[in-house]
Amino acid sequence: MRARADNAFARYALHLGGVLNRSEYTLRNYQSDLGAFFAYLASRGVEFDRAGRGHARGFLAQQHEAEVAPASVRRQATTVKAFYRWLDHEGMLPPATPGDSILMLRYPKVPKLLPQVLSIDEAEALVDAPDTGTPRGLRDHAMLELLWGAGLRVSELVGVDGRDLDLTNRQVRVTGKGDKTRIAIFGEPAAAALRDYIALARPALATGAEPSLFLGREGHRISVRTVQDIVHRMGVQAALGRAVHPHVLRHTFATHMIEGNADLRVVQELLGHASADTTQIYTTVTKRRQETIVTAALGHAREVEQVERPRSGTGA
Repeated sequence: MRARADNAFARYALHLGGVLNRSEYTLRNYQSDLGAFFAYLASRGVEFDRAGRGHARGFLAQQHEAEVAPASVRRQATTVKAFYRWLDHEGMLPPATPGDSILMLRYPKVPKLLPQVLSIDEAEALVDAPDTGTPRGLRDHAMLELLWGAGLRVSELVGVDGRDLDLTNRQVRVTGKGDKTRIAIFGEPAAAALRDYIALARPALATGAEPSLFLGREGHRISVRTVQDIVHRMGVQAALGRAVHPHVLRHTFATHMIEGNADLRVVQELLGHASADTTQIYTTVTKRRQETIVTAALGHAREVEQVERPRSGTGA
């Protein structure tokens, strides 16, 4: 039973990687999500190509009861539906029971959570945390500056080759979601960090003709996991008091741009968002941050007023 499902997924994985050019990280997520669904079907004696919407809803309900994060449950629903849409396109599905087609599966709603952002002081403490007296420290400093200064995804950062970088115009060509290429821009602090890294550190880290800009162990392209570990460690070193991951710097870039009165469409283009609706959330983040600042300022003003106000009933 499971062997047929695994064989179908193997064909689907070839389609995802060879035709749609999905990343290895995405393929692993698909394999994990569909593997969990196949296991659920097997436990109920259902062949994968006989599964209906009721089975998919039962699986998602089970995941919810297991306290799987809502965003992960929605991703699982998306993965399952995309797989069965492909099966249907390939003619691998028998006629479904009327009203029970898995292609009619609706995605569970996920509550919108505001992204975590850093203040300017926190972001500066983070990017300044690496020891720039070492080649790896110079590399880490340059990566952090570019993540914050250009709002890159970590996958985009590790995919940058030396030829993609234009230090004169402070631009970098990156490949984002859906294999879409865009030009990201960055400021002078990131440019200065990149110049130091390229001149002083990269030659010490390189072991051969490697096109990638940022190098990891043995002089090869640095991995996403390594960058994630570096950002986390630097957050601890900077005493930020909370866990930090690379995407926080992307959120921080966008929020600081909006707070600096950048046009929403410009921020959308810089981030590589397909829709302005995705970028819109940063206006909410900015509003919440402003409300917090105003509330704190008013609270401080009241405290000062109470201290300075003459006590009633006293006189000369």
